[in-house]
Amino acid sequence: MASDTRTEKEKMLACELYNAFTPELMAGRARCRELVYDYNASRPDEEPQRQEILQQLFSKFGTNSAIEKPFQCDYGSNVYWGNNSLANYNLVILDTCQIYIGDNVFIGPDVKLFSATHPTDPQTRLDGLEYGKPIRIGNNVWIGGGSIIVAGATIGDNSVIGAGSVVVKDIPANVVAVGNPCKVIKQLPPPTKQ
Repeated sequence: MASDTRTEKEKMLACELYNAFTPELMAGRARCRELVYDYNASRPDEEPQRQEILQQLFSKFGTNSAIEKPFQCDYGSNVYWGNNSLANYNLVILDTCQIYIGDNVFIGPDVKLFSATHPTDPQTRLDGLEYGKPIRIGNNVWIGGGSIIVAGATIGDNSVIGAGSVVVKDIPANVVAVGNPCKVIKQLPPPTKQ
């Protein structure tokens, strides 16, 4: 049997069990903490500096987008943020795996995006292993304040997630969904123009 020669980061990005306490991953989180600290410490009139920090932090940060401070993040490098997309205060992003935010997305205050998760088996947790699953948020989505989006969830285009919801499975396009767990309560007509 061939040994696995992949790095722990490669395993992490492949959504497989990995050890988060390797030097490479610890350095990635330290870099993120420094950039997030600078972002959160910026003055209100320093919007160009904040935009520059987000360009450095994320793999993609779209035009005409903004994140209100304060916000927190794990790596930043696994976040792909679309155009014209806005997040209100206290956004938390755990980007163990990729997190994709579409265009024209509104994210309310105190929203949490958790692509990180842990094994349910206690011995695997004691062995220091964890994993993640990507999160995908489509275009024209509105996520109400206090919502939590967990690892592996996808939210389809044009959908609305009610405040305080916990999204634990995929939500289709063109719906209103609310609750814990988040469930579809209403169909929406697709927009007439995009």
